[in-house]
Order: sequence, then C-alpha cells, then structure tokens
Amino acid sequence: MHNELAIMHEHHHDTDAIDVFGFWLYIMTDCILFGSLFATFLVLNYQGMMPSTLKDHINLRVVLLETFLLLASNFTYCLAMLDLYKQKIFRTQVWLGMTFLLGASFVFIEVREFIQLAADGFRWDLNGSASSFFTLVGTHGFHVSCGLLWILVMMLQLPKLKGSPHIATRRMAYLGLFWNFLDIVWIFVFTIVYLLGAM
Repeated sequence: MHNELAIMHEHHHDTDAIDVFGFWLYIMTDCILFGSLFATFLVLNYQGMMPSTLKDHINLRVVLLETFLLLASNFTYCLAMLDLYKQKIFRTQVWLGMTFLLGASFVFIEVREFIQLAADGFRWDLNGSASSFFTLVGTHGFHVSCGLLWILVMMLQLPKLKGSPHIATRRMAYLGLFWNFLDIVWIFVFTIVYLLGAM
C-alpha cells in the first residue's frame, strides 16, 4: 500500500513537471510569434517616419480605455486567485465573471476600432504598413478571445474541482500566467503601435 502511494505521488509529480514545461514552451513560442510581428511592424512603419495613414486614425482615448479594461481585468483575476486559495469557489467565480466582462469589453472596443478604421479607408489590404498593424493588434485580440473562452471553461469547472484544490489551483495558475502575458504584450502594443504612432 505504501509503495502504491509512493508510485502515485511520483507519477503526479512527473505529470506536474511535464505540464509546467509544456505550458512554458507554449509561452515561448508565443513570444517568438509576437516578436516576429513586432519586428515586421517596426520595419514597415518606422523606416524614417510613421505613415500618416495610421497616425491620422489613432485615437488615444479609445486605446487608453482598452488599456484600463485589460489592466483592470488582471486585477480582478488576482482577486479570483486569492479567493481560490481560501477555497471560496463562488467568490472566485464572481471575480472570474468580472474578468470576463472586462476582457470582453476590451475585445468589443477593439473590433469596433477595426470596423471604424476600415470605414475611414484604413483597411488591412491598403499596404504593408496597414497589414502589419491589423495582424499584430488582431493577433493579440485573438489571444484575448481565447483567454475569455478559457475563463468560461474555468468558471464551469471550479465547482467540479472543489474536492481537488491542487488541480484547480494549478489550472488557474496557468490561466493567470497566460492572462498576465497578454497584458505585457498589450503594454508593448500600446507603446510601440499607438503611443509612438500618435507622436
């Protein structure tokens, strides 16, 4: 019996190590992806002067609102994690719901921005500069949308994982790292694409 428990514990530890390695491997591939998109954007947009086509359409008020929403969603996610450590499942779900609403508002505003840009004549097929902008910002928005789906799944899974706090905490930690990663990427998008672009 003792040997069986030891084997189960060792198997559990090995599975955790594989999961952590696999998740960080995924984050690294995402870093490479966004690094390539940023490099492409910089080459196409900052060879001398920012093209007026993008500069004339940047609305920093809207972008600041997007930034606030995403950063606020990170804060509410941290509150969800704190309540999870206290085994307060319902409150964890409430904070996850707030995180979802803030993230969904971010995506909604971004989609509206894209539609407005296209209506104003700044379309993704206008030139390489426009294409790099929509690809970079759109890829980030797609990742946020995937994160929102992940949040919904976690909200549904948490009551079922009440008897397995280790699994729930681990899954929430992975989601939290992913959500933090998107915040960091957005800070770079905000600075390089919008702030420098407007200047």
